[in-house]
Amino acid sequence: MDHAADAHRTDLMTITRFVLNEQSKHPDSKGDFSILLNNIVLGCKFVCSAVNKAGLAKLIGLAGDTNVQGEEQKKLDVLSNEVFVKALISSGRTCILVSEEDEEATFISPPLRGKYCVVFDPLDGSSNIDCGVSIGTIFGIYLVNHLEATIDDALQPGKNMLAAGYCMYGSSCMLVLSTGNGVNGFTLDPSLGEFILTHPDIKIPKTGKIYSVNEGNAKNWDGPTAKYIENCKFPKDGSSPKSLRYVGSMVADVHRTLLYGGIFLYPADRKSPNGKLRVLYEVFPMSFLMEQAGGQAFTGKIRALDLVPKKIHERSPIFLGSYEDVEEIKALYAAAQNQI
Repeated sequence: MDHAADAHRTDLMTITRFVLNEQSKHPDSKGDFSILLNNIVLGCKFVCSAVNKAGLAKLIGLAGDTNVQGEEQKKLDVLSNEVFVKALISSGRTCILVSEEDEEATFISPPLRGKYCVVFDPLDGSSNIDCGVSIGTIFGIYLVNHLEATIDDALQPGKNMLAAGYCMYGSSCMLVLSTGNGVNGFTLDPSLGEFILTHPDIKIPKTGKIYSVNEGNAKNWDGPTAKYIENCKFPKDGSSPKSLRYVGSMVADVHRTLLYGGIFLYPADRKSPNGKLRVLYEVFPMSFLMEQAGGQAFTGKIRALDLVPKKIHERSPIFLGSYEDVEEIKALYAAAQNQI
């Protein structure tokens, strides 16, 4: 055995250690936030394990199937939702949960009621799992300052978020997190069962060479979006055209954009005039991470994090990514507005 190498492996920045280090910067902290994040991390590990063996365990099948023991099989996104709801409630630190899988918000009653509202998509892109494409969990955390939480506490603008992140289940399991002080990426070491800091202080490049959009919707786009994509493919300034990369799983597309730069867009169109992505648990967390990494997020009208949702499953168009690339689409929308 290589004891020196084993000793070195214990000197790693795990996500638990990282969160506790952050907590120590706030002497008045009671550790509630750390406990909540710890339970989210546990949920991510559980779902990662379920995703990895989904094909073998028949978890891909439709909800309602029955296995040989007579137990009802859980479709993977239903299972993931249950995992996160239970992990969040058992933390004793949450008062409202808003999940993509549940029509209504979940209000936590005493004695397990805490002071945080968590919004999440337990398994984004789950339709891609049959073909082995990366999928993920997206989450955002708000603070609720009073005892009796109402639905309005979940309908806050994204700029009020305390933290946001996503966990991507792909060739490796990676958790990207921001607590409002930059963005850090952690990779799951399966031999240790620990998330290790592998991407400290992620900064998105100021501009990128990739654009990511579903071009199948092109015939329904508005003028500024169509013009922007035209400029990506046929630049007027003599520069090289941008490359198109589109997985169709938001976590995978945003993750690539965050690391390599460029722009991810899901615009409004004639088919979906309010866009397709949900504000609370898709648009807000990803916009929060982009801004924390030095990028921008825009709805076609305003800064994404300034949106005030009226319903928990509200949708919005979104353009997010490198600062300069988003500036370009903002200029096109401003010019179109001025012509009206």
